[in-house]
Amino acid sequence: MPSKPPTRFAYLGPEGTFTEAALRSTGASSEGESVPLASVPAALAALRSGEVDAAFVPMENSVEGSVSPTIDGLAAGDPVVVTREVFLEVDFVLGVRPGTGLGQVRTVASHPHALAQTRGWVAEHLPGAAVVAAASTAEAARLVALGEGDAAVCPALAAARYGLEVAAQRLADAPGAVTRFVQVERPGRLPAPTGADKTTLNCVVADRTGALLDLLSELASRGISLTRLESRPRRERLGVYSFSLDVEGHLADRRVGDALVALHRLCDEVRFLGSYPRADGREVKPVLAAAADGSFAAAEQWLADVRASAG
Repeated sequence: MPSKPPTRFAYLGPEGTFTEAALRSTGASSEGESVPLASVPAALAALRSGEVDAAFVPMENSVEGSVSPTIDGLAAGDPVVVTREVFLEVDFVLGVRPGTGLGQVRTVASHPHALAQTRGWVAEHLPGAAVVAAASTAEAARLVALGEGDAAVCPALAAARYGLEVAAQRLADAPGAVTRFVQVERPGRLPAPTGADKTTLNCVVADRTGALLDLLSELASRGISLTRLESRPRRERLGVYSFSLDVEGHLADRRVGDALVALHRLCDEVRFLGSYPRADGREVKPVLAAAADGSFAAAEQWLADVRASAG
C-alpha cells in the first residue's frame, strides 16, 4: 500500500450499507473522509482516477457467492491491489415507513444478494408482494423512505438512517451468513507478510485441454493452497473465461513468487491483485518443508554451485 495510509475512502453506498459498516469496523476511516457511491464500478473508478485513496467493496458472500462487479472490476482497467479484507456477519430487517403493517406491503426492494438470502422469509410472510431489485440494501431503504416502494430488506443501520420502522427482524433464510469485503488501493507498497496471508490473482489461460489443471499443478507442487477459485466470462465470445483465485501466502514468500513466475510463463495473462493479511480466522496450514523459503534458497545455491563447477 502507499507509504501514507489512505484517508479518503469510496464505498458502496448510500449511507447505511453493510459496506459502510464493514469499513467503519476497521477504524481506518474514523479520521478520514468516507464517500458513498452508487455502485462498485463507481467506487473503483473513483480510486483509479485519484479522487479517493481507497475503495471498500463487497467481494463474496457465504450464501450467494461472489459479487461479480467486484471480481470483474478488479480484473479489468488500470491495475489495483487488495490491501485488506474484512468479514462481517450480515442479517436483515424489514424496513417500512412508520405506520405500515405487513398486510399493506405490496413491493419489497433490496440488493439482489439480499433478496436471494431472504427469499424464503419473503415468500412465507409476504406472498403477494412484488420483489424489486435495488443498487444496494441501503438504497432500497432510502427509496422506501421517499415513498418509492413499501418495504426494504436492509440492515438495521439503514432503517434507522432513513427513518424507517422495523416491521420484522432476522429475515435471513440461513442465519450466520457472512460477507467478505475488501479494501482496494492503487499499486504501491504492500502490507508486510504476517505468516497468515492471502494473495489474489486473475489468470487467463489458453483454450486447450488441461490448461486449468496445469495452473493448479503449479500451485500444488509448491504447497500453495487455494481458498477461492472461480471462472468469469471474458466478454469476448461464448466459452472464453478467466480465472479469479485467492491463494494462501504472500508475494514475499519464495514459494508464492516462484509460482507466479511459473504462471506468467504458463498463462496468457496474469494479473497480481495484492497480498494482505487473512481475516477469515481459518487455521493456517503448515508450509511443506520442500516449499519453505529456506528450501528455495538451498536449491538456488545448489544450482549456482553446479553451474560454477561446470563453467
